Amino acid sequence: MRKAALSEADVVVFDLEDAVAPSNKQAAREAVRDVLDDVESDGRICVRVNPICHGASADLATVLTGTHPDSVMLPKAESASDVTSLTGLLADQDADLPVLALIESAGGVLRADEIAAAEGTDALLFGAEDLTADIGGTRTSEGTEVLYARERVVIAASAADIDAIDTVYTDFGDTDGLRKETEFAIELGYDGKMAIHPDQVLIINEAFTPAQSEVKWAQRVLAADEQTEAGVYEVDGKMIDAPLIKRAERIIERANEATSRDV
Repeated sequence: MRKAALSEADVVVFDLEDAVAPSNKQAAREAVRDVLDDVESDGRICVRVNPICHGASADLATVLTGTHPDSVMLPKAESASDVTSLTGLLADQDADLPVLALIESAGGVLRADEIAAAEGTDALLFGAEDLTADIGGTRTSEGTEVLYARERVVIAASAADIDAIDTVYTDFGDTDGLRKETEFAIELGYDGKMAIHPDQVLIINEAFTPAQSEVKWAQRVLAADEQTEAGVYEVDGKMIDAPLIKRAERIIERANEATSRDV
């Protein structure tokens, strides 16, 4: 965990759920608490607790006795009440932390909009592996079995004006596959992607960093927008309207985020 805190990931998640055997839960809680006391978070340390009815309360009761993380990930989020329950548990520990709600079940997908709109939800995360198991599907390299859910999560997040984070790519040795998957997630509208191995971080960050040609185009679009009162205008021989202005703003935002990460 201490090594992970030094990585180039935007958020580092200490996992108390799937990564820990039931018999080791309390030892893991204490280990996370001790590490939180030792590392500099820089606003990016998250703790993934267990689901609401399966240990979240015990997780927080131990972890929050020390230095607080910067956010909490809620797995198996299936309703807005799950988020409300978690924020209530946080309040009991005098903690006001953003919740990253992980959508990885059929119920969670169907109620993704309610979960995204719940007070306390800061982002929706899509978990394709657990979802596939939940619905009895077969995970494929094409991902068509989870495409509907993947799109629904990003749309729900966008409607609530929060971030959407895409699912992990489990074959961490396949860098080309990861790059392709990340580029597709960007096309769908995702704001980030989860990683399960340190070697994946650089590839994901590179994919989300706009090319210089994109940045220059966005700068020309926004400069022209400042100089005209027309609703539609021309840049590089093409008509620019509100959706393209929004796209230009997003490109500049991602470029600035990449610059901050490099610093």
